[in-house]
Amino acid sequence: MILTVTLNTALDITYRVRSLRPHASHRVSDVTERAGGKGLNVARVLAALGHEVTVTGFAGGTTGGAVRDGLSGVPGVTDALVPVAGATRRTIAVVDERTGDTTQLNEPGPAVAPAEWNAFQDTYEELLGGASAVALCGSLPPGVPVGAYAGLVRSARAAGVPVLLDTSGEPLRRGVAARPDLIKPNADELAELTGSHEPLRATQAARRRGARSVIASLGAEGLLAVTPEGRWRAAPPAHV
Repeated sequence: MILTVTLNTALDITYRVRSLRPHASHRVSDVTERAGGKGLNVARVLAALGHEVTVTGFAGGTTGGAVRDGLSGVPGVTDALVPVAGATRRTIAVVDERTGDTTQLNEPGPAVAPAEWNAFQDTYEELLGGASAVALCGSLPPGVPVGAYAGLVRSARAAGVPVLLDTSGEPLRRGVAARPDLIKPNADELAELTGSHEPLRATQAARRRGARSVIASLGAEGLLAVTPEGRWRAAPPAHV
């Protein structure tokens, strides 16, 4: 079983409009809703590839119920989300059908009480016992300690479970110091972590800070992977 952790789950709502214009009223042509947050997206892909996945993190309120309902229809995914009193956040994406551009609005997430955070940590420790790998993904909701991922990385390492960390800012900086097996920053997150905008130099600096391996997504320039076994660069095909 692969365990994914999404501390700040979301109900992803997408509106499609013919053309998005500031200060104007719009008719929405289509609305979709889906359980979201980075770790849930990872779980969905892993399940599609045939893996058994357990998801944990927080869910609360009406939106949290909608997230859990969405997960119930995904074969291979087991719901181990921890309930909270606050309402799970929503993310709103508005797609301009004329240009294809997307405008994103991300709510901060529910405030997590100390007792709820302790309940999650108990659940996490229990789930690690049956996990072959763990992915820690996304932002932290209010109330969760900024060093949360560092503690979760250390717990996974103590249990002998390989751990991937995909977050940003101070949670990433502290999490890297706990020595995760893999981090997956984008170019901006990697530059913020290391102070370098040169991808190879920055990935090497991230490894010196504690990450065993780094896979950096570089937008149109593709991916750069640096591991103890070597380095690889993958670029998307040029437009014809």
